[in-house]
Amino acid sequence: MKHILWILILFVGVQSIAQKKNFTLVEAINGLTTTLAVKNVKQLQWMGPSDAYAFVVNNETQNCIQRNYANTFSADTLLTLAALNKAIVAKKGTALKSFPTLNYLNDHRFYFQQENTIWEATCYSQDSVFLESIAKLPANAENIFIDTNNMSVSYLSASNLFVQYNGNGFVKVTRDGSEDIVYGKPVHRDEFGIDKGTFWSPKGNYVAFYRMDQHMVESYPVVNWNEVPATVKNIRYPFAGRTSHQVTLGVYNCETGNTIYLQTGEKKDHYLTTVTWSPDEQYIYVSLLNRDQNHLYVNRYDAQTGQLIKTLYEETNDKYVEPQHPLYFLNNNPDQFIWWSQRDGFMHLYLSQGDNPLVPITSGNWLVNELLGYARESNELVFTGTKDGAMQKNIYAVNLDTKNIRTISTTAGIHTAQLSASGKFVIDAYTNANTPRNIEVINLNDGHEKRIFTAFNPLENYNTARVESVTITADDNTPLYGKLIYPSNFSPSKKYPVIVYLYNGPHVQLNKDAFPFSGNLWYDYMAQRGYFVFVMDGRGSSNRGFAFESITHRRLGTIEMEDQLAGVKYLKSIPQIDSNRMGVHGWSFGGFMTTSLMLRHPGVFSCAVAGGPVLDWSMYEIMYTERYMDSPEQNPEGYKTNLLLDKVNNLKGKLMLIHGTDDDVVVWEHSLKFTKKCVDEGVQIDYFVYPGHPHNVRGKDRVHLMQKISDYFDLYLKP
Repeated sequence: MKHILWILILFVGVQSIAQKKNFTLVEAINGLTTTLAVKNVKQLQWMGPSDAYAFVVNNETQNCIQRNYANTFSADTLLTLAALNKAIVAKKGTALKSFPTLNYLNDHRFYFQQENTIWEATCYSQDSVFLESIAKLPANAENIFIDTNNMSVSYLSASNLFVQYNGNGFVKVTRDGSEDIVYGKPVHRDEFGIDKGTFWSPKGNYVAFYRMDQHMVESYPVVNWNEVPATVKNIRYPFAGRTSHQVTLGVYNCETGNTIYLQTGEKKDHYLTTVTWSPDEQYIYVSLLNRDQNHLYVNRYDAQTGQLIKTLYEETNDKYVEPQHPLYFLNNNPDQFIWWSQRDGFMHLYLSQGDNPLVPITSGNWLVNELLGYARESNELVFTGTKDGAMQKNIYAVNLDTKNIRTISTTAGIHTAQLSASGKFVIDAYTNANTPRNIEVINLNDGHEKRIFTAFNPLENYNTARVESVTITADDNTPLYGKLIYPSNFSPSKKYPVIVYLYNGPHVQLNKDAFPFSGNLWYDYMAQRGYFVFVMDGRGSSNRGFAFESITHRRLGTIEMEDQLAGVKYLKSIPQIDSNRMGVHGWSFGGFMTTSLMLRHPGVFSCAVAGGPVLDWSMYEIMYTERYMDSPEQNPEGYKTNLLLDKVNNLKGKLMLIHGTDDDVVVWEHSLKFTKKCVDEGVQIDYFVYPGHPHNVRGKDRVHLMQKISDYFDLYLKP
């Protein structure tokens, strides 16, 4: 009987393994955002200044907002969707099918936008709500921002700024907005951490806004081929070394209706970044960065007159200075703020008090990722960072007096956290190689944790690939982190092709301790098809400090290729990898890297696919290119070295270029000029375009893209 029992157990185990499914291409490409998405809590957030948090429950039995109090962990229903819809219909509005994006003012008030109306809701019980229309917006309104002091509203329409202050009607603040003069939008092509262009003051009495004059920037055509005849949309694209746009910063006084502009100087092709109001609304702080991006001035301006009051700090670097974060004022004290800087080689936090020199709050060979806020009772800054490893992002708190750092998160991984306004509690959502998603509420005072959500593994019934962490040493002894994905049904007696997937450019890190650990289900899909896949973050990529990222300065593509070739050397040392069947693939900067490897190190890879590639850095945008390469006039040799248009005759093996025809980031002309050069030189490549797609191919068409890429590797790498 015992033998029969063990045979039965073994049979069931084998059957369980055998029943695991392979990924379809659709699942591999879009599954993590659709059918295989890791479950989450909808709209989980703190409720304004309170220690209550809320989330939306939307299932077969409930459609409501759940409210929870972190200090007692008591819970109730704030409002049902039925009650909200009843109030909306009573106001002649259209009923909602589900809750829209909610923004909480406190634990019983919130506002939201429905179509062209902004509503404020005050909840008396789960079945009773008072609804008030805050603003009616035109159909073309965009970049909408709310001041919660007076529920004032700003928006953009036809490149002009409109403001409704304290319930009064909308005022047209600017009048000359056009395609050439743009108000209130992010400027400098969203570099330098810029993600908005309108800034309400802390008390809601003023609105600061960008004014971007780009009439002097060259016009560039983006063609819509879906119409007959094709139509052209001209954009302003500032190429490296050429004329840049000019940006100023206006301040609108909501009480008087007057507008002034900050006196930021006559070198108008500089960059205005990290715009921050002082808590008392007296000043605006702006980081002014010169065109060469090697000299930063942290300036204080008078919000009434626009005059420069003082330059608080300067930062210089023989490579570049890159401001990325606004000032963070502590406890609304106008004389005390936190400043971010890489001046010691890693992104750290510094304290500014009055006219005193900056005092380092964090330090070490690791960096701060996010500043979550200030815990007043313990006098600590709460932040996420890489203190325990570059592949992780954990939560920490640093005491402003002692500079002692304590770890808040108890499980290592990638943490996304929200600090309550009081600084007493953290909502901590995290993932790691073995954890799809857990969410906990942590009491910062006593460390108590309460698990409020655990996501099941949506890949449990699939044949996920074996993933092995790899560390390779660069030629300067720097450790480089990567992952090796093994082919399914791996046999030590066989040889397999390998695909190197890469990016290796600034501000991107591919390898993290996150779910799924492979990093991309397409890797698992290719493992099913009998491939090794290798992914490594070489020098020049993100999250390892300034020296690691900036070593590529003035020579993009050179150091990065050395590191990727060190990865190739490692791959060749694995007996089961066939060095004659090596492929490489990347997009954008990764497309540049892919093409560079094929042309500057021909013969290493037998097959490559480059998507949206930069092939001539003089044809890429000023802000990015001149930071890492200086201008073509300043660095002609560097631009010549990584120019790929003149190296087409070096090609050995198969190369396919892919580009979206509406690409306004790496413009289509890059790959068109490369193709023309191949024709001129009699060099054969493969080429494919995606009409109507911008810099990448998203949505359902991405499945078509990845099918084409997968088939291309099968065609030339399979035996």
